[in-house]
Amino acid sequence: MATKEQKTQVGDTAPEIELLTDDGTPFKLSSLRGKEVILYFYPKADTPGCTTESCQFRDESPKITKKNVVIVGVSPDTPAAQAKFKVKFSLSFTLLADADHAAAEAYGVWKEKSMY
Repeated sequence: MATKEQKTQVGDTAPEIELLTDDGTPFKLSSLRGKEVILYFYPKADTPGCTTESCQFRDESPKITKKNVVIVGVSPDTPAAQAKFKVKFSLSFTLLADADHAAAEAYGVWKEKSMY
């Protein structure tokens, strides 16, 4: 299991995530146990880089889900902001609200912005 100081490595047990989805329902990563999951983190919905990344997952999702892989996006946005982002860009997968960065920190991907 990874700590805050180290990133999760291939082969590690995935840290549990318990967050709200874009529609406000509770979500536990362990509910997907036994499935392959693409879990991606982004800093803010509806910003240029994050939109590009999410739309790439959207565009590739038919190929990905055909292989029984589940896509889940995570950012510090609220469920309402995630829902708006999902609708605006026709994202077909679950987005999670990680307002306190707990999930990002558990995976070692949360960093304070150092510029601007």
